[in-house]
Amino acid sequence: MNVPSQGPGERNGPLAGIRVLEFEGIGPVPYAGMLLADLGADVLKIARPAVPSRGPLIADQGEAVLDRGKRVVTLDLKSVTGLDTARALAAEADGLLEGLRPGVMERLGLGPGPLRACNPRLVYVRVTGWGQDGPLSQTAGHDINYIALAGALGLIGQADCPPPPPANLVGDFGGGGLIAALGLLAGVIQAGRSGQGAVVDSAMIDGTASQMALIFAWYAAGLWQDRRESNLLDGAAPFYRCYRCACGGHVAVGAIEPAFFADLMAGLGLEGEAWDQADRSRWPDLAARIAGCFATRSRDAWAAHFAGTDACVTPVLGLAEVADHPHIVARQASGLVPPAPRFPGSAPGTEADRLDAQEALARWQRPRAAAGQ
Repeated sequence: MNVPSQGPGERNGPLAGIRVLEFEGIGPVPYAGMLLADLGADVLKIARPAVPSRGPLIADQGEAVLDRGKRVVTLDLKSVTGLDTARALAAEADGLLEGLRPGVMERLGLGPGPLRACNPRLVYVRVTGWGQDGPLSQTAGHDINYIALAGALGLIGQADCPPPPPANLVGDFGGGGLIAALGLLAGVIQAGRSGQGAVVDSAMIDGTASQMALIFAWYAAGLWQDRRESNLLDGAAPFYRCYRCACGGHVAVGAIEPAFFADLMAGLGLEGEAWDQADRSRWPDLAARIAGCFATRSRDAWAAHFAGTDACVTPVLGLAEVADHPHIVARQASGLVPPAPRFPGSAPGTEADRLDAQEALARWQRPRAAAGQ
């Protein structure tokens, strides 16, 4: 279904009527707010009058996407008026997202104690890298640090090279923003049943470790070796890795199941060769054989060759190519970054709607609109 984008004043979706107060931050907090806004929540972001410099290497252009569908009000939290307005907004909120170091919100008088005293149903989500307690809780860090300590970074990359950082997808967005949004929603459900909200400690190191549940289970059972490029999903298996093509591009192969592996071998013209998929001792030889095949044609030629099969072969696309792929085009109801998960009739919002303090208070101190209004 092709659903038009909606502005902040026209939100609908499964979370319509839920109010979320987001304190300005980077990475996981604005991403969690975007996810909730995409699903119809009324997300109001409190921006600071002057954001401290993040340095010359960190760009702010992504904020336009992460702020889509939200309303934004600028408040000086060092002033009495700004603090009073923030407290008044929190009194009307169902959920709150903040990503400051432990203790900062308390020093502002905006910690969970006083805010939940005025609004017991408030779900107060605290997003940090290390968590609210522990030896590292007051230490600076970034995605790469959190996933390193959680064990995820050590799984990635070639065995004879340092682990490459997987952008900031695993810690900031997977273990941070997604887990924070989940925690807020679980808290809202709890508040609906009991009348009491919660204080949610959403640490990226915890969220990263949670994503590794299956790997830890395999390791405990002796099914995963603590060495990179030694396991089913880390590049050792010749049927689950990437290969270079004649053009210099790459294809990704994920033919794990025997039927899919058979399709892969047939597509490469190797179906008559006696390769045992389960024989790990021959994995290096099989990988070399498959690599030799893929090196004979371009990436796009192989993609066309395997189209319509279950060999699980796909081209590895660059960022400039993603928007033109037919499958992406078919699912782009509202641009390259769609809402996820998708609900019928819902769509991501457009750019943020900026309000002054009085407008923000007036909106949230009115009776709530019915869902979809």
